[in-house]
Amino acid sequence: MISKETLYSLTKSVMLPQEEMLEVGKKKGKLFIGIPKEIAFQENRVPLVPDAVGLLVNEGHQVVIETEAGKAANFQDNDYSEAGAEIVYSAEEVYKANLILKIAPPTLDEIELMQQKQTLLSALQLTVQPEDFLKKLITKKVNAVAYDWIMDEQGIFPVIRAMGEIAGGASILIA
Repeated sequence: MISKETLYSLTKSVMLPQEEMLEVGKKKGKLFIGIPKEIAFQENRVPLVPDAVGLLVNEGHQVVIETEAGKAANFQDNDYSEAGAEIVYSAEEVYKANLILKIAPPTLDEIELMQQKQTLLSALQLTVQPEDFLKKLITKKVNAVAYDWIMDEQGIFPVIRAMGEIAGGASILIA
């Protein structure tokens, strides 16, 4: 397994976005976004709500979502299809997309479904993954963005912080 210190040093040096002056041009391409149904135990979240899907589709992007992917978060397939998403009935179809959005880290079986040079945006929890997890991602040349390791300039993990605040507020309501 990869040590926390190694991952932390990587985030401080090479994994942070660097500023660069770029010419603003016309939109060049569309995103092809896939959202598989989460299979992790007690994972009820979904990466995009129907309103967010609608915004992306209105900008010309394509979103495919596996049937019942939003069910645990109280979103129906109909909500997503009305927002412009294409509902598919197998994970294999979802993993044909260029960009995969997930909440929980992908399983080894899900990595097998991934295509060469795909982009994955998900929590990766690298410190608890088996060694072949990272090797499989590298072999497939998957560009994996671990949102659980995104750190701002103050050394704060904003995504983790936001999730913690939401969970804290929800726990008060549940109690």
